[in-house]
Amino acid sequence: MKLPASNPKINTLFYGDNLDILRNHIGTETIDLIYLDPPFNSKADYNVLFKEKGGESSHAQIQAFSDSWVWDVEAKHAYDELTTQAPNLDVSNLTKALFDFLGKNDMMAYLVMMGVRLIELQRVLKPTGSLFLHCDSTASHYLKIMLDSIFGLQNFRNEIVWKRIQGHSDAKRFGKVSDRILFYSKTDEYKFNTQTVPHSAEYLESRYPTDKDGRRYALDNLNPPGGRGPVYEFHGLTRPWRFTQEKMLKLEAEGRIYTKSRVPRLMRYLDELKVQGGAVVTEVWTDIFPVNSQAKERLGYPTQKPLALLERIIEAGSDEGDWVLDPFCGCGTAVVAAEKDKRHWIGIDITYLAINLIKTRLKDAFPKAKFEIEGEPKDLAGAVALSKKDRYQFQWWVVSLVGARPYGSTTSNPKEGKKGADEGIDGWMKFHDGEEGNVETVIVQVKSGGVGAKDIRELRDRLQAKRAALGLFITLEAPTSEMTKEARTTDPYVSPIWNQQYPKIQILTIEDLLNGVKPSLPPTLNLFAQAEKEKYTDTSEWGKIS
Repeated sequence: MKLPASNPKINTLFYGDNLDILRNHIGTETIDLIYLDPPFNSKADYNVLFKEKGGESSHAQIQAFSDSWVWDVEAKHAYDELTTQAPNLDVSNLTKALFDFLGKNDMMAYLVMMGVRLIELQRVLKPTGSLFLHCDSTASHYLKIMLDSIFGLQNFRNEIVWKRIQGHSDAKRFGKVSDRILFYSKTDEYKFNTQTVPHSAEYLESRYPTDKDGRRYALDNLNPPGGRGPVYEFHGLTRPWRFTQEKMLKLEAEGRIYTKSRVPRLMRYLDELKVQGGAVVTEVWTDIFPVNSQAKERLGYPTQKPLALLERIIEAGSDEGDWVLDPFCGCGTAVVAAEKDKRHWIGIDITYLAINLIKTRLKDAFPKAKFEIEGEPKDLAGAVALSKKDRYQFQWWVVSLVGARPYGSTTSNPKEGKKGADEGIDGWMKFHDGEEGNVETVIVQVKSGGVGAKDIRELRDRLQAKRAALGLFITLEAPTSEMTKEARTTDPYVSPIWNQQYPKIQILTIEDLLNGVKPSLPPTLNLFAQAEKEKYTDTSEWGKIS
């Protein structure tokens, strides 16, 4: 396998399998910091919940990913690769031992699928780079020994405990309130920037009194190192001191010697200490709160992590201009933190729903930010290929082209469609019209082939059943003349506010949309949670990939 020599030259979101993208697009030793928040194997089906403008919960939800793994042909292939092609004997031996212990089950499938990816992540890290793997207690112990075998026992740095919730009651065990973040470096020469948190008011009051000018200080002794120093008399005491008599008198003249105690002491001012932020951050993090239902940054993504958590990790393990990689980027908190903290970044996700969410989030937070999206169709041939590979990803991509929201049911019954039973509807939008507060609906239907006039008649029936104002029929194939005729014979929608007629059923092709053709609609509402706008700094000249 020929490995890529370098990375993209601009911040990039990749849609696709991160293993393929790592092997085909990310160069060896080109990344400074990796953060990954992979599925925890918790057997949960996570859904992206969308919030109505009025604040009520939506009737529609789309499953973003299924956090479950099964032993199948793909897992067996990963196992064979780890046991026969691993970079060292430790990985091979460990994989065999885990298989002997666990057998062909879901946990083993999860570990081998993670193992082949962790090997690639170790390859792309620079010698000065670090990896932070976010997990919970479900599999953290297995992941740690897998990381030990790949990175080396000597390169384990911390098991960070993040207290993500304040209270939780579990039957017959102590409440689970924390996640784990496994911190590994590639070598001993890794970057690390000490992080601090402000001292509490109680701590400052007890440890740092104020002088006459209101400056906080702490008292330090004036003993010389090793007990050996210049001997002289100072304030009635003859003994060895830390400083020369000349310097001691100078410090006293500057008001830096405390003489109200039996032995004079040195006053160290808090605002002059080398570590200005306060207390040094340890491996137990209790000061960063989760993204709750009231948080301003909440986007509705089920596993969204707080921006402050990712900023701490990125600022600790990298410098401005460095490259950050998130191979399971979900709703994109890591790439947003990297952009905010002046790092280059690469994000990868296997669902187009996530890629579209991140794209929207970045545009909201950093309107002038420059980034590329790789893996999404750029032309008709690409659209055809995506439709054949995964019809759900195809539908979500097409829906995003018109700015609509994906549609689905609340069920998780596989027979009704685990990605969301669409009821003949793939997306929808809203717009204000009529009396104050009145909201109308636009239905979007996507077809990849085999279309005819019957589809237009069925869409017209759905518009009536759903009391929708307008319908968009988007097709990969060119519409037939009968379809066009059927759409034109439908009475138009007349807008009382915008004083305009709109074709009630509009047929657009994928090629139309790729060429910039827009549907004829009144101004639509933004139905996605909007990210807060962040302060933007142009990143185009930050650093270079070596």
